[in-house]
Amino acid sequence: MSMFHLIFFIWVLLTSSFSLVIGFVSWCPHHLFHGENRKFEQKIDRFWEFQEETNTWVEVKLPYDLISCVNDNCSKVGSIEPTSDQKESPEKEYDSPRKKESSKERDGLEESFDDIALPLRKRISMIKMSETSIWITAESGCIYERFWNGVQWAIAPHDLPISAGYAVSVFIVNHTILALSEAGNLYQMHISENSEPIWIEFPPTFDQSIDTEEQSSAVLIKSGVISNDRGSIYFCTKNGTLLELSEVEPTRWTNHGQPPGANVAAIADAGAIRTQVVYTISSTGDLYEYDRSSKPSWKKHIWKEATAKDASLKPAKGSTLYGLSGDQSISLFLLTKGGNLVERRLYQRKWKWVVHGSPKDQHLTSISQTQVLQEDSNDKFFSLFFTTSSVSVFEYRISKRTGTAQENQVLESWVNHLHPPHAKVAGGISGLQFQVGRTLFALDDGRLAELHLSGIGGENAGPTYQLSFRRKASMKYVWTILDSPETEGWNAEYCNEERGPTNCIMGIKDEATDTGITRPITRRRKGSEQQTYLFPSVGASSRQLKSLDDYTYPDNWIDTNFRLRVMQGGRSFFLITDGGFTFEYLYAENEWIWLRHEHPTPIKGALGNYNGSLYVVDAFGSLLIRERSSTELAWINCTAFRKGRQVLGGPPWDGVPGRATRVTMEDSLFFVSRNGRLLQFIVALRKFKWKDCRNPPSTKVASIIDQEIFRENVVFVVGTNGRLYQYNKVSELWHEHYQSQHLVLSRLPGTAARPSSTSLTGSIFMLSEDGGLVEYHWNALDGWNWVEHGTPHKGVTLVGAPGPSFEGNQLFLIGSEGNVYLRYMDQMKTTWKWKDCGIPGNPNVEDQRREEGHDRKQDFCGVEDFAANSEQSENLHDLTSNCNPRVASTRPIPFSEDSVIFELRDGRLAEMKRVEGAHWIWSRTIGTPTSPCTENYWTALAS
Repeated sequence: MSMFHLIFFIWVLLTSSFSLVIGFVSWCPHHLFHGENRKFEQKIDRFWEFQEETNTWVEVKLPYDLISCVNDNCSKVGSIEPTSDQKESPEKEYDSPRKKESSKERDGLEESFDDIALPLRKRISMIKMSETSIWITAESGCIYERFWNGVQWAIAPHDLPISAGYAVSVFIVNHTILALSEAGNLYQMHISENSEPIWIEFPPTFDQSIDTEEQSSAVLIKSGVISNDRGSIYFCTKNGTLLELSEVEPTRWTNHGQPPGANVAAIADAGAIRTQVVYTISSTGDLYEYDRSSKPSWKKHIWKEATAKDASLKPAKGSTLYGLSGDQSISLFLLTKGGNLVERRLYQRKWKWVVHGSPKDQHLTSISQTQVLQEDSNDKFFSLFFTTSSVSVFEYRISKRTGTAQENQVLESWVNHLHPPHAKVAGGISGLQFQVGRTLFALDDGRLAELHLSGIGGENAGPTYQLSFRRKASMKYVWTILDSPETEGWNAEYCNEERGPTNCIMGIKDEATDTGITRPITRRRKGSEQQTYLFPSVGASSRQLKSLDDYTYPDNWIDTNFRLRVMQGGRSFFLITDGGFTFEYLYAENEWIWLRHEHPTPIKGALGNYNGSLYVVDAFGSLLIRERSSTELAWINCTAFRKGRQVLGGPPWDGVPGRATRVTMEDSLFFVSRNGRLLQFIVALRKFKWKDCRNPPSTKVASIIDQEIFRENVVFVVGTNGRLYQYNKVSELWHEHYQSQHLVLSRLPGTAARPSSTSLTGSIFMLSEDGGLVEYHWNALDGWNWVEHGTPHKGVTLVGAPGPSFEGNQLFLIGSEGNVYLRYMDQMKTTWKWKDCGIPGNPNVEDQRREEGHDRKQDFCGVEDFAANSEQSENLHDLTSNCNPRVASTRPIPFSEDSVIFELRDGRLAEMKRVEGAHWIWSRTIGTPTSPCTENYWTALAS
């Protein structure tokens, strides 16, 4: 339900209720209203509306008109006006509309971020294990370590076993590493006999002589905090009790229970204020103190009425600061549920509440650890960092000046550090200070960002120990975005055992090559990640809006791109005919036969293949599954499921030939809806479920370029505006890739080429609108780069979708004249070359090219004894008028690791096989049930 519908519903409800009550006042013995002109009183000035394009809540500007639309007829039914206090504000009174417009244009991207409410990322956490090691639990539920190997920051995976589920946090106590799963179970890291780290379940166990409620059932843990001395861990269970793990070998657990009449929702401090004293926050927002040495053990910290306006605390860890109001003072900083900063201060054995509030129009969502920056002997800065609901980071800087007098002067100020360009800071996730002047923050899109002082820190800077700064002018912070691994849909590669800078144990600088060239130790990319990944603009330009209205799919779009689909490599594939029939070409009992799969409605295309089931679309746009149920074949209508949609496109490929597909709990197929949205259909464990991933702002989805072949958890699409976008399955966010304005992509599917599953290097191949080959290449040194390959020669353009690709360096394409071309890398793997493979049945491709008037030097595919291998050998040299051996623009399919199936213009199929390296030959033609060039074929009816 949109925000407008919600507000309109409340408005109508209140109006209707009011009218009904007034109508019955005449006979009610006790009047509920004393005045007939009583109106609904508006007490707030902040309202939000839900934008479906960005899947976010955005604050509206008042006055705001409430519009009702029925059958495209829209009319104003009401409005929300600012309250009188806001109207009389001098600041508002002197802001002219022209001034406001110029301010909006000047703020640009920052303004579009400021009012966006982000989803809460509950699985992200960061912990500093040592000066050179930081462990992160990511939104995908994976665990990875970012460590300094002496040369550069490297990344190593430490995932929990699949049976454990998602990880949410990591702890270290007495040199033992523990991980907490989302289900509430603890796991301990052990080193196996093969020196490999493994995770073993580590459930809490208590003294059997003590009868507690925790003993009767499994203890599920919600969160935990390491004590200040790192000697123990305090845990908060899901039923609201406080546990302590003080020893691992032998295991020693202690159940400290919960406050009388309350629970433990979060641990605010563990031993930082006083040793073995824990401060907790209940679910109702009250602060409690647990001291096992006192009687009673639990004490509640109460607010005074004068300061209790926003007294409900947010259940989250706080931050402790020493010596703010005197050498013996201790301060515990906490956040309220209203997004304000409060302080619980202990000075001269007396507690005091201090309200610090928040920056203007900001809602604080998390608090980071304190850091102290020493300016000189008389000036010391205390800094607290906060994330806000406006995706920015604020610093609360407290300057303490001490003079000869015993009085202390404290100056406070808020500093807005905004956010990295084209990225949002994840709300509710505390930053991690791993060095003075360097703090890590989690980004909403799954990456990390380092906020560091200018001159120190950044992606290529290792741990340093510079603790003093000469002058205040040098206190300038800058952002650096840090990549995350592929589990989050990004480009950071894991460390390896090879000698070099990315070694998992110790990085080694690259030695000079034979040419005397030394590779850089770390990545120095030509274009930074901030410039490559752009946040899609919310506002649509006139050119973009025109593309939405004008673009229409060709009538044969589905037929051309999804006519063929591999079911089982080398043994079975499907063919969808122009008449809507579904045929399977199957190798059974040493014979190739055609098997017909009947359905009441015509089938338009085969959109996917998962776990032996074929996904097709019929003439009405319904997504259907063809699968074997027991001993019979069955059809399942997926569009009839809850939230089902009509579709017209799907992923171009189902995997890489010859490479095993990893099965996960999140396996899905992605489709394009008829109204240009990206749809996710979850197929794992047959728990079929639809999810609307929407579309990038200002454009619709034209086709899927690649689904999770090039990058795990990432779907690349091309918009109807000819631009490249990606959807991240983990963060559920859209990004636009930087693209030159003159480059407009075709709306056809693409092909991903990734030579090795252990390396992220590879390319995505697409066609431009004018029929040229375009490559979007990524490697660790240069990042993303566009490469335009053009066409094989001047007289031909490329038609149909590119592909398939083999080994990352061989790509098949179809020319406008009906020939097949191979774009391949030479043996030195330095130069791309074209090879003309001609058409099937031509004994001499080179003579054919000369006959067509193209006298030039070019490589050609070899041709074996084609007639001997063809099913229709008798017709090869005596073609009838119904036969045309030219290759159609239908997207070909990889039938195996060394085989490609093409469709000919006469309806037959032709196969090319690889005999060695990049040497491909035409192998055979395959007669089809509907080709006018074929009279004989074997067929059977599937049942």
